[in-house]
Amino acid sequence: MADETYSGEFYCVKCKAKREATGNVVVNDKGTRMAKATCPECSTNLNRILGRA
Repeated sequence: MADETYSGEFYCVKCKAKREATGNVVVNDKGTRMAKATCPECSTNLNRILGRA
């Protein structure tokens, strides 16, 4: 299984702005796909829910 990545907009709650970033896609316990990245401005963790796997 290849590692999946997501490139696009994430919302940074610390900056209160949308940021372009690239992150890894993970699946949580409920089967929801989520992209996890780091904010390029403030280094805060970013999460984006992508939907069901």
